[in-house]
Amino acid sequence: MRKNGIIIAIDGPAGSGKSTTARLVAKQLNYIYIDTGAMYRAVTLFWLQSGKELSEQALDELLPEIQISLQQGQEGQIVLLNDVDITNKIRTPEINKYVSPISAMKKVREKMVAEQRRIGKDGGVVMDGRDIGSVVFPDAELKIFLIASIEERAKRRLIELNNQGVQTNYDEIYQSIARRDEYDSSREISPLKKADDAIELDTTNLTIIEQCEFVLRLARAISKKGDK
Repeated sequence: MRKNGIIIAIDGPAGSGKSTTARLVAKQLNYIYIDTGAMYRAVTLFWLQSGKELSEQALDELLPEIQISLQQGQEGQIVLLNDVDITNKIRTPEINKYVSPISAMKKVREKMVAEQRRIGKDGGVVMDGRDIGSVVFPDAELKIFLIASIEERAKRRLIELNNQGVQTNYDEIYQSIARRDEYDSSREISPLKKADDAIELDTTNLTIIEQCEFVLRLARAISKKGDK
């Protein structure tokens, strides 16, 4: 057993319920929640603000200027980019459009993965993303891979964006998610892939509470076994 508990890796495509499930599971276990996708979104925002072209060279030049930190606030995780709160700025359609190609860049991936490993090495963390169980922490004690139909994921994202006051429509979101699924699954570096020992859970017809209970049962059983 690690010093602070186990590592729970929750992977899956956009809109499968990773972030909400991971956040609630972490709260129930008194673990640290790490939204790795937010880290890549922060890099994407910094690039957009820079006005530079979208290229690996441009991102390589920007990376040394980027400092990302994650804090736990009363309303959930707070994302800071160079000490500025950008939590509400990284969930827009524009960020969604560019985050996949940027997160697939080698140097970006290397920097973010190194930071994620540093944060989680002692355990007691719940991390969600697309390659946590397969690349970041292949030795995680519990690996979950969430899936859901594109229709359901598009509905969830539409509700989320509407609640944030972002105007968009179902068809645009559906097409965006479909394109991102294809891109994330086929990229050369750290593609979206279920780890061989990950437990798959289809969340299409599940409530968030049901998803959380499923993960919590497994996590508590592993922790109990490790304490013996």
